[in-house]
Amino acid sequence: MVRTGLSALLIIGTWATAGLTQASAADSPTAAEPKASAGLITAMQKDLGLTKSQAEARITAEKAATALQGAARSAAGASFGGSWFDAASGKLTVAVTDGAKARSVRATGADVRVVDHTARQLDAAKARIDALPAPSGVSSWHVDPRASTVVVNVVASERGDNDVRAFVAKARKAGPVTVKQTSEAPQTFAAGTVGGDPYYTGNVRCSIGFSVHGGFVTAGHCGQAGASVRGWDGSAIGNFQGSSFPENDYAWVNVGSGWWTVPVVLGWGTVSDQLVRGSNEAPIGASICRSGSTTRWHCGNVLAKNETVNYSQGAVRQMTKTSVCAEGGDSGGSFISGDQAQGVTSGGWGNCSSGGQTWYQPVNEILNRYGLTLHTA
Repeated sequence: MVRTGLSALLIIGTWATAGLTQASAADSPTAAEPKASAGLITAMQKDLGLTKSQAEARITAEKAATALQGAARSAAGASFGGSWFDAASGKLTVAVTDGAKARSVRATGADVRVVDHTARQLDAAKARIDALPAPSGVSSWHVDPRASTVVVNVVASERGDNDVRAFVAKARKAGPVTVKQTSEAPQTFAAGTVGGDPYYTGNVRCSIGFSVHGGFVTAGHCGQAGASVRGWDGSAIGNFQGSSFPENDYAWVNVGSGWWTVPVVLGWGTVSDQLVRGSNEAPIGASICRSGSTTRWHCGNVLAKNETVNYSQGAVRQMTKTSVCAEGGDSGGSFISGDQAQGVTSGGWGNCSSGGQTWYQPVNEILNRYGLTLHTA
């Protein structure tokens, strides 16, 4: 297949986006922000079942909710129980344990829900569960601020396993716990070498997440530090400069040999390419889209944050769960909400034919870990 110089440039940009997410210093959105691309609107209509006007209104509401999170949390003080975006109301909802704080929180523009446990209490309970050895039948666990509990996800076919039952019993002693079932165990989305627009390391194909100054970020399970990386055309790009998996699932690759970076998430000709303008973290409930070298562009919602995912290779912590599908080879690709980088694809369950769920490693954590700066438009 013949590629143009523009194609190569956009593909390098997809490393920063096609992997799922990227990070950068996050500034609050400004009133002069450009409108969302037509491709993003089209993808949200397709994957979220929205009309064009509904998709545009949701993006606007989500940006407002994202910008409001800091002030609303400060107003809640020590009674803060978490927050999320409510698609029905189009507003940020903040949980508090002290009803007396409701007026102050509402004054910021957020809705309020009174709950039983503070975010600090729930995080502490999750940390105690993190310290437990988890059997393969336990899929993941995370704090759910809407239910004010820690949710432990168990693979349905393994719920009667003695080790799973013992883990759940110990988890319940750690704090407020709710047990839910999932149909499959999570797995990473690396794949053997196939055609497409990937990057390669050894015989593994993954996807670029986001461009950073000097390279791109991606998933740690795609390669170890020092491993060489080739582009879609087989030419040398650079090497993994840092990589962590399990415990984390992030890495970064330097770019050279005539390759360069751009602040773009590739639309693969299905939707318009999306410019990356920052990395403000979207709240739970917000819409989010993913670009990857296998299944290309798909959208969904943020389901949970700070989830511990129990892969067969070991647990990975501080992940964000989404309803977006993915498949082998999509690992490392970009997760983006509006024009804000969110993270790089790690793994999940299911596929893009029957559906599933996918986790990403938040991009700001990757940037902070390696001292990188997101390449923004």
